[in-house]
Amino acid sequence: MTSSAGPSERVVRGPVVPTAAARAVQQTLGVDDVRLSGGVLGRLQDVNRHASIPLGLEQLETAGNLDNLRLAAGLAGTDGSADTDASVTGEFRGPVFMDSDLYKQLEAVAWDVGRIPDPALAEFITASAKLLTDVQLDDGYLNSYIQTVDPRGRYENLSFTHEMYCAGHLIQAAVASARVGGDPQLLEVARRFADHLIEVFLRGEHPGIDGHPEVETALVELYRLTGERAYLDLASRFVERRGVGSIGDPPNRNRGARYLQDHLPVREADTLVGHAVRALYLEAAIVDLYLETGDESLLECSVRRWEDMVATKTYLTGGLGSRHAQEAFGDRFELPPDRAYAETCAAIASIHWSWRLLLATGEAKYADLIERTLYNAFAASTSVDGLRFFYVNPLQRRPDHYEADDPGRRREWFECACCPPNIMRLVSSLGHYVATHTSGAVYIHQFVPGTVRAPLSSGPVELTVRTDLPWSGQVTVTVDQGPEGEWTLALRVPSWSTTTRVRVGDQPAPVEPDEHGYLLLTRDWQRGDTVTFELDLTPRLVHPHPRIDAVRGTVALERGPLVYCFEQVDQPDGIEVADLAIAPGARLRPVEAEHGGVGRTVVIEVEATALAGEPVAGLPYRSGPRDADRPGHEVVATAIPYFQWDNRDGGAMRVWMPRLPFHG
Repeated sequence: MTSSAGPSERVVRGPVVPTAAARAVQQTLGVDDVRLSGGVLGRLQDVNRHASIPLGLEQLETAGNLDNLRLAAGLAGTDGSADTDASVTGEFRGPVFMDSDLYKQLEAVAWDVGRIPDPALAEFITASAKLLTDVQLDDGYLNSYIQTVDPRGRYENLSFTHEMYCAGHLIQAAVASARVGGDPQLLEVARRFADHLIEVFLRGEHPGIDGHPEVETALVELYRLTGERAYLDLASRFVERRGVGSIGDPPNRNRGARYLQDHLPVREADTLVGHAVRALYLEAAIVDLYLETGDESLLECSVRRWEDMVATKTYLTGGLGSRHAQEAFGDRFELPPDRAYAETCAAIASIHWSWRLLLATGEAKYADLIERTLYNAFAASTSVDGLRFFYVNPLQRRPDHYEADDPGRRREWFECACCPPNIMRLVSSLGHYVATHTSGAVYIHQFVPGTVRAPLSSGPVELTVRTDLPWSGQVTVTVDQGPEGEWTLALRVPSWSTTTRVRVGDQPAPVEPDEHGYLLLTRDWQRGDTVTFELDLTPRLVHPHPRIDAVRGTVALERGPLVYCFEQVDQPDGIEVADLAIAPGARLRPVEAEHGGVGRTVVIEVEATALAGEPVAGLPYRSGPRDADRPGHEVVATAIPYFQWDNRDGGAMRVWMPRLPFHG
């Protein structure tokens, strides 16, 4: 294929790199431009590299992902039919989308190699690319499930088979590898598959779309990398086909149009429904298309749904999806803490969407939600040692909890293992989501210790960020290099910091954010100049919207960007978490601590009331007020950051606590 538009002018080693002609108001930086050197997020990267990624590579063998592809390579004839001389035997293992786990793992490895070169990881990319080349058919098609289980069923059941979903993850892995200078063979494989999709679904007018959106963002990014307009056009066609009955869901599956994101055309929907991850990946693609085409109607409808989602369907932790059934969004304000699904992949997809909206608008509210999600719903997904993961992220667990035979604890791996490699690819690329730039400004969205390098039109800028956030509130930015003349340092003023102070050098400066939520500091910066941000980490009680029935009459606890929870293991002997209640004016005291199994933390000691336990007999209801006359005594309860829970025992946990006084 020939290119009909130029790719991005600057090679940026990151997942989202809009073209020079895009409508982005800010430009992205690469994983080598922003380096994390510590803090919660920096530690996540270290653990990811040394524990999670090696585990993921091991699981690709154990779970059968690589064997499925080897099997397909042995069976692959030019038409996908079985080769009677095949030397590989066996059966396909796992769900139909097993290939996607390899592709996400490849993307994670690529971004990590882009941060810190590693010959062994680079060799994994090369070996995988060779295997995929062996599997790929002459027309570019590549899918181990179809090629081994149903070679005549290609694109016959797109509501279920995830064929283009897998293709999308392959493309994203290949783009990542290409941007960090990896083996070019992986990109060749991905482009052959993408060109095949063009022939079938764009030029060939096949009417189908995949039941799981994902390929759309991948095709846009491939366009950005290569300049091939057909990839962008196909992404647009897939999005425009949503909501017009393009997906035929077999009656025996009965998942429905909302689950498959085919219930309404994208410009008509006002709220997110159905499978949460599918909905969020689709939204990311919609914003990508706005950025590259300038279609304002796409941005308008996506912003409308984002605002509705934040106001009515988002958990305090940033988690999304309140129903286990179909892994779906619930009704507005349907946010039960104990039955929260809040899939880890949904948290990741939410970050992807908000990041694109930030690039499109420059609004700090999108960075606010990214921060909330990163430090809570997402960070909680992985154990301290990086070897166990949550698929589901509830805000409450009872001491006798079981879901089937699952006690609701992190697990090393899953039969449907979409979350762990998805976690790894986001963690490997975290620096990409920290800062952006324009021709004359550097924007800091997330405050993490490390360095930032950005190319302004007048010359390069290099910054060092020192902070102990979220444990303490001081952030110091030092100018290590900058061009002559004036340029702007833009700092997000977090929505949770009620009293923010700033000093430039040793001089106080007014904190007057612009209309987008950023403090703009414009001057002729000199090497060694510093800006010190003092953010307010006073613990605060949070009250839910009265329409959230499941937590009406409760309070939760936050400090800085962190949501807190109460684990049974931290409470006084003989006191059950379920019997604790908190008064609105309760004293909250942060205490630095070092807990076995958790490591460094800041807990919050809370004045609470331990209510006397009631006998468990007969119906759990009575005609009069139950708690108003229930005796209790004062205790000091202890809360720990939500992201650190479930690292010690399998006991009870609550985010939302009953509020005193009771009213019947």
